[in-house]
Amino acid sequence: MESLYLVLLTLHNLNRWVILLTGIWALAASVLGRSAGRAYTAADRRPVVAFMGSLHLQVVLGLLLFAFMGMQNIPVFAGAPRQSFQWEHLGLGALAAVFATLASVRARKATTDQAKFGAAALWSGLSLLTVLLAIPWWRPLLRFFGA
Repeated sequence: MESLYLVLLTLHNLNRWVILLTGIWALAASVLGRSAGRAYTAADRRPVVAFMGSLHLQVVLGLLLFAFMGMQNIPVFAGAPRQSFQWEHLGLGALAAVFATLASVRARKATTDQAKFGAAALWSGLSLLTVLLAIPWWRPLLRFFGA
């Protein structure tokens, strides 16, 4: 069972970097597209969807980790700066996924290209900020199958 825990923890950690990269990509593409005044295309939608998908995967991995740790009586976020961080992490992660989903949906449903870029930039930016607040920065930045 410990190996399953290490696999989930490693995947959760590695996906964090995918989220950060796709979040920066989505935000930069949206801001640049809006400032250039160009048409919103499928290529402009791709980073927003990639960001949303990686966040959804992270929430699933996080919930599996949370459930697994609870079943094994493993302390969640031992050494956290405050005891409430586990709930902050969980809540902010879910909120970030909601914001990323709103970026995708609002951009798709907007009527003008500028509104599409604006919605994608706003909600991707809020999601990325929420992700940055949720990351336990005191923990190892890269974790490869080690606790």
